[in-house]
Amino acid sequence: MYFTDRGIEELEKRRGQEEVSFEWLAEQLRTFVDLNPDFEVPVERLATWLARLDDEDDDEE
Repeated sequence: MYFTDRGIEELEKRRGQEEVSFEWLAEQLRTFVDLNPDFEVPVERLATWLARLDDEDDDEE
């Protein structure tokens, strides 16, 4: 189990029944990076990964 799993599990437990838009998620990520600039690169990587989940071409990288 990774350390991040605890945060993911808490997110799922507290907000798992909610529905959000990607527009809302993008705004929350921007706010998080504004408050925590050291996390800019990991948040950018997560956002890019989420954006490209269905891209078949990226599966080969």
